[in-house]
Amino acid sequence: MPTDALVDLVAILASSPAMYIADSGIWSYPGDEGLKLALADIVADQRNIADRAASVLAAREVSPPQSGYPLSYTAWHDLDLAFLLPRIIEGMRRQLAAIDALVASGSGDAAAVELAREAAATTRGHVDVLEQQASRLRRASAPA
Repeated sequence: MPTDALVDLVAILASSPAMYIADSGIWSYPGDEGLKLALADIVADQRNIADRAASVLAAREVSPPQSGYPLSYTAWHDLDLAFLLPRIIEGMRRQLAAIDALVASGSGDAAAVELAREAAATTRGHVDVLEQQASRLRRASAPA
């Protein structure tokens, strides 16, 4: 069914590591502002695409999925964002692989494929930014 790809896309985006961090308040304590801004950008893009996909689903009279977060994310509380960064990057790479699979499937749903392509492109860009942040943090913490 073509709508399945949109449901899958919403579920992938809604349960991302960045969304969990935003929803859980992990970044509420003082920390690296560049990293916080990068994560905020990720969340804004993912919410935008997920909301647009949910609107298409609503127009088709299909309820968007009620997504949750993996239980393993709960171990992330009280950890520094710099420490979490490699886990966030890995989670986003897994997310990207799932989105790429939706694009490759060609689901027969033009809206789903278009939104999945956009999600893949923005996710790739965000992974690049996070990798730059990780590199910057490694350099900053390296002994002189």
